[in-house]
Amino acid sequence: MTIAPTTALTLQDMPDCDHARLFLFAFRRMGAHGLNDAVAAHAMLRAFGTAYRRPLMLMRALMDDIATHTGATIAIAPCCFARITHAEAAMLTVVARVEREPAAAALLLADLLGMRRPEGVLASTASVAAAFADAGRPIGRG
Repeated sequence: MTIAPTTALTLQDMPDCDHARLFLFAFRRMGAHGLNDAVAAHAMLRAFGTAYRRPLMLMRALMDDIATHTGATIAIAPCCFARITHAEAAMLTVVARVEREPAAAALLLADLLGMRRPEGVLASTASVAAAFADAGRPIGRG
């Protein structure tokens, strides 16, 4: 029995929300090129203006927490790719739900990261979501 390559990594459509796309772009850039990626920092500067520091630093902290505490590989697509992986879709769902449905977000994040107690990473995720929302760019999944 053989498995077709498309079933190993099925992809979803890019979210309609521009703020979710910005989060996803920074997530992909920092995941692929490191926390100090200048392109991700520039994207945050252009989106948030002079108030870019808080979302950028919290995004870096989130990426560091994910890299430090994950027990699984998180599939990320290249930045130019117009579709998202299931792991990226799960992360966007966690960020969108962390304020309203923290229990559901914690369960999804635990499954994504392969860990039992994701409270630390969930707190970082909530901080990023709050930073985006406080700057007038709330992240929605749709």
